[in-house]
Amino acid sequence: MAMTAAQVAASATGGSSVARENRHKPDWRGWKFMAPFAVVFVFVFIIPIVYAIYISFFKKQMIGGTKFVGVENYLRLFQDGQFWSSVGRVALFTCVQVPIMLFLSALMALALDSMKLHGTKFFRISTFLPYAVPAVVSTLIWGFVYGAKYGLVGSLNDVLGTNLDMFAPSVLLASIGNIVTWEFTGYNMLIFYSSLSTIPHSLYEAASIDGASEWQIVKSIKLPELKGSLAITVIFSIIGSFQLFNEPSILQNMVPGNAITTYYTPNMYAYNLSFSGNQSNYAAALAITMAVITMAIAYAVQLNSMKEQMK
Repeated sequence: MAMTAAQVAASATGGSSVARENRHKPDWRGWKFMAPFAVVFVFVFIIPIVYAIYISFFKKQMIGGTKFVGVENYLRLFQDGQFWSSVGRVALFTCVQVPIMLFLSALMALALDSMKLHGTKFFRISTFLPYAVPAVVSTLIWGFVYGAKYGLVGSLNDVLGTNLDMFAPSVLLASIGNIVTWEFTGYNMLIFYSSLSTIPHSLYEAASIDGASEWQIVKSIKLPELKGSLAITVIFSIIGSFQLFNEPSILQNMVPGNAITTYYTPNMYAYNLSFSGNQSNYAAALAITMAVITMAIAYAVQLNSMKEQMK
């Protein structure tokens, strides 16, 4: 049966009103999908940070209990020579170790992407394997390798007649840097290799037809493609370096003397203040300050990367 003009108009009006009602009605489906992650994120990430900020404004006293002291912990921290010594140590570690590690990672990725490397699958797995080994196990392995009396270094000293000591205070930070480089070079290599894999091979063929050499292809096509992934790896590496804890903490019992102090890195300092020194409030202020410093550096690197990509 054909609809009259009035029925058509009423139907159209009713449909538009329903559409208006649906348009103004909130849609919670997205939030329902996000709910499991959001709950875990709030309880595992947000609440601990808020609580750490809260307790950093208090101080435990033997007489009178916990007392609100405002920013006193932060003022004390800025005058703490041990804290700034640990910050300077990880800053030096970052400036030296991160460029070496990322250079090796990029070199490996370029070698894999060249399609001229024999045993590509084995090479890719073997370079990534150290990342799958827990940091504690990796540090113990290298600690025994470094041993001047019982390890590989000691055996080499006996054979060559040298007196190399990888636990000497002058080279200890480099020894730790070697462990971290061994652990994370393969991880960063996969990030670079994934970025190179997005380049169409037809672009390489066109460049070769135009007479471009292998180095010109790397310089003009591959290296510019690595800029985006380079920013990500730099940010992750900076954050990881400023959070250095496992390696020096494990080596502390293997290194003779007091070469690795309780404040060797900021994280070690915060840990020892909280669990050995019963100064959890001061440790919370230290942790918050280090988080702000790390975020500021990572944000500056990100801004610089964005400016480079926009050129």
